Amino acid sequence: MSVAAGEDVVISQSRSTYRWAQLFLGIVCMTMIANLQYGWTLFVGPLHTAFGWKPAAIQVAFTIFVVCETWLVPFEGYFEDLFGPRPLIAFGGLLVAVAWVLNSQVTSLSGLYIAQAIGGIGAGAIYGTCVGNAMKWFPDHRGLAAGLTAAGFGIGSALTIVPISNVIATHGYQSAFLYFGLGQGIAVCLCALLLRSPGKADATEAPAHAAEETRRQYAPREILRTPLFWLLYAMFVMMAAGGLMATAQLAPIAKDFGVAKVPVSVLSFTLPALTFALALDRTLNGLTRPFFGWVSDRIGREHTMFLAFGVEGLAILALSKYGHTPGLFVLLSGLVFFGWGEIYSLFPATCTDAFGAKFATTNAGLLYTAKGTAALLVPLSSKLTEWTGSWHLVFWIAAGLNIATALLAIFVLRPLRRQYATRPR
Repeated sequence: MSVAAGEDVVISQSRSTYRWAQLFLGIVCMTMIANLQYGWTLFVGPLHTAFGWKPAAIQVAFTIFVVCETWLVPFEGYFEDLFGPRPLIAFGGLLVAVAWVLNSQVTSLSGLYIAQAIGGIGAGAIYGTCVGNAMKWFPDHRGLAAGLTAAGFGIGSALTIVPISNVIATHGYQSAFLYFGLGQGIAVCLCALLLRSPGKADATEAPAHAAEETRRQYAPREILRTPLFWLLYAMFVMMAAGGLMATAQLAPIAKDFGVAKVPVSVLSFTLPALTFALALDRTLNGLTRPFFGWVSDRIGREHTMFLAFGVEGLAILALSKYGHTPGLFVLLSGLVFFGWGEIYSLFPATCTDAFGAKFATTNAGLLYTAKGTAALLVPLSSKLTEWTGSWHLVFWIAAGLNIATALLAIFVLRPLRRQYATRPR
C-alpha cells in the first residue's frame, strides 16, 4: 500500500470516528429532554394534590408541550439547514431549563401552560435538529442513525425515573422540577458546543436506493398534495394517540387499578409497580426504535408496521383486562411501549422511501407534526374516564386504533406506496 493510500485510510477512519461522536452527542441531547415528555406522568398527582386541579386540566399542559414540540419541527429543520445544529441546540437547552424552573414556581394553570409551551419549543428544536443532523452524517445508514437518535428520547428517562420519584417523595415536586431542569438544560448546552454539520469532506457514499423507493424527489409542497402523505399522517396520528395517552396517564391508571405502590420483584429487583413499569417502559420504548427499524430493512416497512402495531393493540386489550395484577401491569405496559415507540423510526423511514431523500428532513418534520395532532386527544382520555368511571373505554379505543392502523399498513399503504415507487422522475 502506498503512503498516500495509507493516509487516505487513516483520514477515512478518523472521519468515521468523528461522525459516530456526533451521533453520540445527539443521543445525549435527546436523553436530556426525554423527561419533559416521559417523566411528566410523575408530576400529575403531586400537582393535583398541591392545587386541586383536575387531572384533565393538568393534562392540557402535556398537550400544549407536545403540540409546541412537534408543530414547529419543520421550521426548526429549515433553520438547522441554514445555521447548523449548534445555535439551535443551545437555544433549545436554554428553553428546556427555563421551562422546568418555571414549573417549579407556578401557582396557576395558565402559568403551567406557558411553561410547558416554552419547554415544547425547546424540546422540538433539539429533537428536530438531532434527528436531522444524524441523517446528514449517516446517509449510508439513515434508518439506524435516526432510530438510535430517537431511542435517546425514548429511553432517556429510564435512568432518571427512580431519582425523580425519590426527589418528589422526599423534597417535593418543586425541587424535582428545579434540579433536573437545570441539570438537563446545562448538559444540552455543553453538547451544543461540540456539534456541527458535516462538510463536503465528510460526505459518505449512500447505498443504492431500495427497490420500493421512489424514483422522484418530492419537495415539501408537493407531498402535501399527495394522498399518500395524508394516509401516512392519519396512520401516525392513530398510532401516536394511544401511546401518548399511555405516556401521560400511566400513573393515574396505576393508581386507579390499585397497583401503583404495590412492590414487584423481578430478578432480585424490587420496586413499586408504577416505578418499575415506568423504568421498563422507557427502556423498551427506546430499544424498539432501532430494533424495528432494523427489522423493517429486512422484511419491509408495512409488514413491520403490521407486526408491531398489532402487538401493541393486543397488549392494550390485555392491560385493560389483567392490569389490576401488579406483575402483569408492569409486563403488559412494557409490551405496550415496545409496540409503540417504533413509530418514530418506521414513519420517517417510510416517508423518505416514498418521497425521496433530497428533502428528507423537512418532509419527515411535516409528518412528525402528526404527533402534535395526536396529543390533542390526550385530555379526551381523562374526560372519557370521568364520564364512564373507568379506563376500559379508553383502552378499547386505543386498541382499536392500533389494530386498524396495522390493517391499513398492509391493505392500503403498501399498494399505494408501490404506485409512487413506479412513477417517473
